[in-house]
Amino acid sequence: MEFIALRTFQAVVEEGGILSASRKLNTVQSNVTNRIKRLEEELGAELFYRKGRGLELAPSGRVLLEYTQQLLQLESQAGAAVRQVGEQSGELRIGSMESFASLRLAPALKAVRTGHQGVDLHVVTDTSEGLVEQVLEHKLDCAFVGGHVEHPDLVVQEITTEELVLVRATDAASNLPLILFKEGCAYRARALTWQRESGRLVNDTMELGTLDGILGCVAMGLGCTLMPRWIVTHSRHSADLTVETIDPQLAQIKTVLVRHRDSLPLKAMDTLYHAALDAVAQETN
Repeated sequence: MEFIALRTFQAVVEEGGILSASRKLNTVQSNVTNRIKRLEEELGAELFYRKGRGLELAPSGRVLLEYTQQLLQLESQAGAAVRQVGEQSGELRIGSMESFASLRLAPALKAVRTGHQGVDLHVVTDTSEGLVEQVLEHKLDCAFVGGHVEHPDLVVQEITTEELVLVRATDAASNLPLILFKEGCAYRARALTWQRESGRLVNDTMELGTLDGILGCVAMGLGCTLMPRWIVTHSRHSADLTVETIDPQLAQIKTVLVRHRDSLPLKAMDTLYHAALDAVAQETN
């Protein structure tokens, strides 16, 4: 059995059909269909029942799914072991929410580069929810995310506790639409909770993909947002912004580093974690 066939089989199970699986795998439907057909021929067993337009796992498919999950996890761990041989070679795949990446990630990366010169650094940004999913799927070795994270397969290391504040333009109206990151952002979820609990409901929200874009629109009086105080302080728009404290239960939100519990212990990751702590500590000194 080829790993590509197993990954395709898993995608069909997770997505519930050939079309959705082909989109997830970024391939055409015929490739997915042919891989599943070859896998069934190789095993001599039917893996799915056709049910309307969807697919339902056959008993043989349920058995294969359990082994597929174990095999793909072992494949990921084997790849990680090869990439991460020794202290001075390999690859470290790091995820970060944009707020952390904007100022704090660079000095942490520099510390890893200095201490582990042969380690290649691969960095991606996404929402906290998206990053956690990638760590669970072994697509990332670790990620800096926001909010409460609790999962049996994850190790969570606290970096800091942020203070979220209400941000709007100086002299702006009080009943403004919220300007938010896309779905999956920890700050977005907290802002919507604040909006609901404060009774300041409005008819519309705006969604933007960057910190600078959000704060720029807020500075122009187009809306308000919830953002960590330190981000507002360091923003190029800070002179045009005013902040207001909110309920401490909503204001306090953690930034943490997450990794998979089954991942290999890496000295480069330890360096990254301690350097991130140092970067946060230097801001308060």
